[in-house]
Amino acid sequence: MPQYLVCNYIPDNFDPSTVTEAMMEEIHALNRELIAAGARKFACGISPAANAKTVRKQPDGRVLVTDGPYTETKEHMGGFWILEAANLDEALAWAKKAAIACDIPGEVRELLFFPAPEQGPGESK
Repeated sequence: MPQYLVCNYIPDNFDPSTVTEAMMEEIHALNRELIAAGARKFACGISPAANAKTVRKQPDGRVLVTDGPYTETKEHMGGFWILEAANLDEALAWAKKAAIACDIPGEVRELLFFPAPEQGPGESK
């Protein structure tokens, strides 16, 4: 069954003190629902974008490490779920619930798995 990343975005100036107990309970309720449905594989929040490091290969083969995320935006990923869903529509149904519970926008992307280098196509680990 396909797996999907469902992430949420928070503004750069996000103030964690604005998160209410009611909002946290909505998020916990969603997580309980996801677990009961067998859809949730993993979930977590992540540290602020200001703590991020970006790595970029340079033409000479070295890797440049810079502060912050690569993209220049006003909002960044704040947390995510890894879900197993029958299709994109099912993943979007969960993402809509996440947008309501978290009261912030998000994104859904299918996870793409490729065989490990030591495996041939169609072989399992």
